[in-house]
Amino acid sequence: MTPSRGQTAGHLLRVLGLAFGIAVGVGTMIGGGILRTPGSVADRVPEAGIILSLWAAGGLHALLGANVVGEISTSVPKAGGLYVPTRRAFGDFAGLLVGWSDWLTNVAAAAALALVFADFAALLSNGMAAHKPAVAVSLLVLLSGLNWLGVKEGSMIEKAGSLLKCVLLIGMVGAIFLLAPQAADVASTSAAPTVITVAGLIVAYQLIYGVFSGWPVPIFFVEEDVNAATNIPRAMVTSIIVVTVVYLSINAALLYALQLDSLRVAELPAAAALETIFGGATMQIVAATALVIVASCLNGIIMVMPRILYGLGRDGLFLPISTRVNRGGTPDVGLAISTALAALLTLTGTFETVFLLMGALVIFTMIISEASLFGLRIKEPDLPRPYLAKGYPVLPALLLLIDLALFAAVLWADPPAGMYMLLLIAACVPIYYVLRWHGRRPAQAA
Repeated sequence: MTPSRGQTAGHLLRVLGLAFGIAVGVGTMIGGGILRTPGSVADRVPEAGIILSLWAAGGLHALLGANVVGEISTSVPKAGGLYVPTRRAFGDFAGLLVGWSDWLTNVAAAAALALVFADFAALLSNGMAAHKPAVAVSLLVLLSGLNWLGVKEGSMIEKAGSLLKCVLLIGMVGAIFLLAPQAADVASTSAAPTVITVAGLIVAYQLIYGVFSGWPVPIFFVEEDVNAATNIPRAMVTSIIVVTVVYLSINAALLYALQLDSLRVAELPAAAALETIFGGATMQIVAATALVIVASCLNGIIMVMPRILYGLGRDGLFLPISTRVNRGGTPDVGLAISTALAALLTLTGTFETVFLLMGALVIFTMIISEASLFGLRIKEPDLPRPYLAKGYPVLPALLLLIDLALFAAVLWADPPAGMYMLLLIAACVPIYYVLRWHGRRPAQAA
């Protein structure tokens, strides 16, 4: 029998299940990026077969990652995300670096998503166009307030939002295939060069990797799942498969309805594809769909942010007050801190510097986390492992090599990202020693 909220006040509630894990995985992967990214990818690799292959590769890459993360998250089933197994394998500083990076990435994403929501809202109402920052902050406050009520409320919002966004996107794909005229043969109409460069492939895949980047999110709720050992790996794999099918379907529909020249320059390719069906109402339809997609994605991130701080605080790597949990099972202080910073970034616009780091930071944290699989296997061979990574050590090693190569390629294509990352690492050093100075050393891992 599940304890009442009053009986469990101050603790995370073990009330979530597989349905929520799949919903939050789907919800945080499918964000506003899928409405914009297909055009940018096509611009860099103007070849239909390669475009679809890259999107399929993104799904396969995520599945390889889930294979590794499924083991390390269920072997050390504590709230906080990827930093937990990293700290267990490599110590406090590595844990702080991954946790700090992960939290900043999510805060920046929350700010960016709130502003994207405001941009689409402005397409539906001219009155909102002059008040975008206020709309963005209002959405952050609204969703944070609903999650403040409790984890059950946040879960309900996420499950409903994820289901609705999938229905809307598949409906959009069906409308394009059934009602939109097929585009003329690109080869006979396009005068654009079709030379595909290595740099173009790297940037295109970096964009796709970013659109898939929410797949590990179910692990942040490992302490709140009624059967985490089974549900967390299944939730990651199922959500990745669902999202890969949705992404491939969307891109296939766009390639069906648009010539590559049109797709390459379209800021909102779905709107261009639907225009022949809905005419002048197309932009409003796409904007309304985007509001659902973005709000659901933002809700998932709002649920994640305080749980990172909760885990860090419990291990002595952040303020102890961040471990406070209200009667609804929400780490409310962590939620307040995270929401306040995200709101500040939406008002000042300074989130852009941090947001530019997100692609590189996601890969960076994944590399350290993947390495922790090998670290834990060597350091603690007898650690209970409810889920064992398939194909060990070959598949995990292959994934680590792929991500190392991708990380090097991203830094080569975007050198400023490397400089910013060094600054981030440097910022962690004084934080780490301040925590030690004040005696907030983490308890030994159980």
